[in-house]
This record gives sequence, C-alpha cells and structure tokens, in this order.
Amino acid sequence: MALKRVMVLTGGGDCPGLNAVIRGIVKRASQENDWEVVGCIESFNGVLREPTEIQILDEKTVEGLQIQGGTILGTTNKGGPFAWPVKNPDGSWTTVDRSDEMIRKLSYLGIDAVINIGGDGSQRISLGLAQKGLKIVGVPKTIDNDLSMTDYTFGFQTAVQICTEAIDKLVTTAASHNRVFIMEVMGRDAGWIALHSAIAGGADVCIIPEIPYNIEKIKQKIEQRYNKRHGYCIIVVAEGAVPAGGSVTGTVTGEVGYQHIKLGGIAEQLAADLKASGVEHDIRCTILGHLQRGGTPIAFDRVLASEFGVRAMEFVLEGKFGQMVAYHHPDVVGIPLEEAVREQNLINPESRLVHTAKGLGIEFGD
Repeated sequence: MALKRVMVLTGGGDCPGLNAVIRGIVKRASQENDWEVVGCIESFNGVLREPTEIQILDEKTVEGLQIQGGTILGTTNKGGPFAWPVKNPDGSWTTVDRSDEMIRKLSYLGIDAVINIGGDGSQRISLGLAQKGLKIVGVPKTIDNDLSMTDYTFGFQTAVQICTEAIDKLVTTAASHNRVFIMEVMGRDAGWIALHSAIAGGADVCIIPEIPYNIEKIKQKIEQRYNKRHGYCIIVVAEGAVPAGGSVTGTVTGEVGYQHIKLGGIAEQLAADLKASGVEHDIRCTILGHLQRGGTPIAFDRVLASEFGVRAMEFVLEGKFGQMVAYHHPDVVGIPLEEAVREQNLINPESRLVHTAKGLGIEFGD
C-alpha cells in the first residue's frame, strides 16, 4: 500500500506551542496505516530551496515535544512562495511569484496535503495556495491573539504569563526606588497582551494601539499615584501604541524579504514625552521583546496546540481543505480561510475587558 504524505510547516514568528501542534499532527497520523508526515524547514523555504529541505516526522521524532518552546522545523517571516526574494544584477532586490513552481514540486515529492501553522500572513499564503488548488489546512498561531475567527491562538496565554511575571518583579523594584516603570510588550496592531498582563499584574496605566493616548492623561495618573503616597507607577505599553494624532514608533529594517515596519521604541519615546511634559519622577524602561516568544508553553497553550494539531490532521483525513482550525469554546471547528483572514481581532474600546480594567483604576490615556 502506497503511503500518502502530509507536509507540515511553521511560518511567521516563533511561538510557544508550535512543537505541541507538530506532535499532535504526528501522533494522530500515526494511528492511520497509510499516512506519513514530513516537515518542511523554515516555512515553505524548505521546498523552494535546492536542495530540498524536508524531513520525515514520526512518533520518535516528536517524543516529549509538547514541553519544548520554539519549533523543531524552524520558521521565517521573510519571503514565501508568492514573494520570493531575488537579487538583481545591480545589487538591488525584487520578488518573484514561485507558487505554481512550488505546487508542481510538491506533487513531484508525493505531498498529498499541507498543514500550514502560522498567523495572519501565513494564512493569507494558505488562502492563495488553496485558490490555486493545493489541498491545505491552516492552524492559527500568534502570541498577539489577533486572528478574529478563533477565541484564542496558542502562545498568547504563555506570553501573557511571561509579561505578568515581569510586572510582578518590576513592582518590587519600582516601590523600592519610588520610580515610574514603563514596560513595552509585543502586539503590533492588537493590545491583547498589554491589556491582559496589565490587569493580571495590577498595572496603573495600559496603553494599547486601539486607544490613542493623550500624554497629559498619563501624566495626571502618575501624579495621582504619587499624591496618594503610593510612590511608584507601572505603565504597560504595547509596541504599536500611538499618541492621539500621531503614528507608531518603528523603523524600516531593510532586511531582504521582511515587509513590516519593525516596531519598538515606544517605551523610550513615552518616557521622553513624559519628561518633556513636566514629570520629575525617575522613569525607567523595560522592553521584554523576544522573551515573550521563548520558553516552555504553559499548560493551556499545550492543550490548545494539541487540539489544533489533532484536529488539523483529522481535517486532512476527512478531506476538509481550504479551512483553518479554530477554537470556539469548547469546540475546535473549521473556518474557511477567506473568513479566517478577513479582519483582525482587535480590542473593542467599549468591551467588557476594557470596562473591567477601568473599573480597577487602570488609565488608558483616552
């Protein structure tokens, strides 16, 4: 009996729980007699490169993998089958569409289906390939929790836990020195990590992209804290936060194949603006950066990632292609890829969670 082959890959930023998804796929496939799982190195790059970089994944390969952070397959957020970087003779770079070539190569390699684990950008690639006839299933992944058709994405809760623990530590040093601490967290266009960790960690100010802030409101909250003799203030700010009438803080990297503005620096900018507005208290900044992506996933993310992996493989077995698995509590369901990437999951400023934060006295600067 000829084996059927499903190829699994991880794209975009790394995320706690990726390996648990891979394990779930392999463990479920191993219960079938006619399916083999292969992994593609660094998203679709492993197929697009010469020589091809793919590897067989079996139960021995994924043994105990659920506790390991990162991804054993590697990942990338540069290039891809629809925008492969090519260097011109003059040294400049352009991109070419290699999607048709890649689909032909997948057929040559005997790949019957693909499971693409990734965030918004990765699932847009999934959609484009599905529209070209590739049998593909998407698995949502992002610490930002910004995919609208799933209740949660795995990795998000682990990132929130890391940020909350960081706030816990900052509180003791801030209180000891009577300082203002600004902690910058990831999130790009969505403030979910900032909002959840601010509530859990007891921050005084939470600045998110969905609510442009007024520097005077932040100043007033700081002074209120000191006037009540608390003697310190904790501010959590998402990297994509913007002042009212302003723009995000970031740079164009110039990295080949990287299409996003590299966000970062809002904490230092906020500190400078607060000083300029007349705040005289000591201000220190902490940028967690990629610490939020690293390490062992917490139990919630291991369970969710395992559910996604098993369900994605079942979609392959059932022939349910062109869909993304999604968590609709308490079920894992299928969502057409067109719907999955239609809009981002952003915080509604009128939501119950924002209302709760304001009820706790957290200032958003609006």
